[in-house]
Amino acid sequence: MADKVTIAVDAMGGDDAPGVVLDGVAQALAADEGLHVVLCGPADVAEPFAAAHERCEARATTEVIGMGEHPAEAVRKKKDSSIVVGCRLVKEGEAQGFFSAGSTGACLAAGTLVMGRIKGVARPALATVIPSPVRPVVMCDVGANADCKPSYLVQFAQMATIYAEKIVGIERPRAALLNIGEEEAKGSQFAQEAHALLREQLPNFAGNAEGGDILAATYDVIVTDGFTGNVCLKTIEGTSKTLFKTLKGIMMKTPLTKLGALAIKGGLKELMAQVSPDTYGGAPLLGVKGACIVGHGSSNAYAVKNGVLTTAGVVRAGVSEIIAQTVAAGASSATME
Repeated sequence: MADKVTIAVDAMGGDDAPGVVLDGVAQALAADEGLHVVLCGPADVAEPFAAAHERCEARATTEVIGMGEHPAEAVRKKKDSSIVVGCRLVKEGEAQGFFSAGSTGACLAAGTLVMGRIKGVARPALATVIPSPVRPVVMCDVGANADCKPSYLVQFAQMATIYAEKIVGIERPRAALLNIGEEEAKGSQFAQEAHALLREQLPNFAGNAEGGDILAATYDVIVTDGFTGNVCLKTIEGTSKTLFKTLKGIMMKTPLTKLGALAIKGGLKELMAQVSPDTYGGAPLLGVKGACIVGHGSSNAYAVKNGVLTTAGVVRAGVSEIIAQTVAAGASSATME
């Protein structure tokens, strides 16, 4: 029997909320008998669903943070929004984790301001599993911190390594710094300083990684600043969508190509599953007190299900606690702001 864990879920997060969120939560509850969900959202959405599902309770909220709102301002003003209430449940101990497919910026702000940073963590960072057809690759940061100091990247790498080990299941992950060349003297002054610190303070540091190493899964963990990581991630996702769309158009062009498509249909489905970001359901905000997973705005029910299950997995694996221990152990050897 799985350990019991309580996860707060934002019923209003995502382009197709609340429908796909409710479907995804129902699937997650069915898949994990130790899971308890606190569904945060309008009473007319959360209460009927909770009444119809065991191990689910409603927490009625009166506000919703929209995708276009200023994240920090919305979090400060809309204290009864589903995102803020969900994070507050974690802070107050009524839940151990929070999942939302809503505004990424609002989730980052609420995770940091409401749940709070782990002591010693300079900046919480957003990690994600890159959809490589070879094997999973964890990248951090992918959008939480556009402006970084080289010292931040050491903690990003430490936190991402823990996530790679405990959640993704990568044994002895090798971490690398995203750069424009393999040589340690390559890149900007920022990159060179980050390389030196990583080499000195990170036992599993394997050197620089170039862009071509990401999908090739040459390394298990890729560390970079949030601006570069976000551009890189969206480029990969956009390229993948364009290629599959183009390939589908070619295969549906003539009767002969349609026949060929039928022959490789199974293989294509397998490939699409391997590169789908829905497999893990979201990106964890590492460095906050508790589990916080941010799903994609276009999440479907399958992605929501996996996002909720991943959040529960982060709690059960004690990722936040291990990060706290790791940061505390390294506090004497590095000064973070």
